[in-house]
Amino acid sequence: MNPIISASELAGALAGPKAPVLLDVRWQLGGPNLRPEYEKAHIPGAVFVDLDTELAGPAGSGGRHPLPGLDVFGAAMRAAGVSPGREVVVYDGGLGWAAARAWWLLRWTGHPSVRVLDGGLAAWDGPLTSEVPRPDPGTFTPEPGALPLLDADGAAAVARTGLLLDARAAERYRGDVEPIDPVGGHIPGAVSAPTSENVDDAGRFLPAGRLADRFGALGAAGASEVGVYCGSGVSAAHQVLALAAAGIPAALYVGSWSEWSRDGDRPVAKGPDPR
Repeated sequence: MNPIISASELAGALAGPKAPVLLDVRWQLGGPNLRPEYEKAHIPGAVFVDLDTELAGPAGSGGRHPLPGLDVFGAAMRAAGVSPGREVVVYDGGLGWAAARAWWLLRWTGHPSVRVLDGGLAAWDGPLTSEVPRPDPGTFTPEPGALPLLDADGAAAVARTGLLLDARAAERYRGDVEPIDPVGGHIPGAVSAPTSENVDDAGRFLPAGRLADRFGALGAAGASEVGVYCGSGVSAAHQVLALAAAGIPAALYVGSWSEWSRDGDRPVAKGPDPR
């Protein structure tokens, strides 16, 4: 199943006999909670999910956005009406990172049918509402392991033997700037692959064929394993989603650079070359 859904496809699904569960995951890095924006206007039926508290655990040695507790995540999904037998569609403000994080977590924990609205709320030209729904509780119970997951040692191994993609901006990969984490640079052996190149000027995903060409040129075609990391495991989920749309399975290093750079014993590479 294509993990990306267009606005017109979503409109048709919402008008059908078994509408998907709709999650609004609007979020901004380092900014205030966007629930007030959700309460002003959202796609009818959408339930707000907070990335920082429901799709991530507390920041610490595991990075800025480590995995949430399964009890917390499961409770949030059930409260939103998520059940195993009903499709879920996730959207955010348009960047796609937060929606991809929700998509990845649901897929990783075993939900069989999850898609991301291409272009997010900005692409939606249907009705909006301020009415906050009260869905019937769902029955989804997270069972992790359906998608591959990397820790720091696993990411280092993929960088040596497969293809590890760094989804951050190229200047952070090179170590020219580092606005957030204590050290600039990248995991030795990782290849620069900015998330911004997954989408067109309107913020919508490139066609599957173009994505496949992009990742093939980066080395995915012949790699034994593909892994992705970013700053804190959010934009990397967008890269995993783009890879999935291109038919390429990939593992996510959730701790990402925010975990790696906290450990002074781990090597750091700088400059435009992987090593």
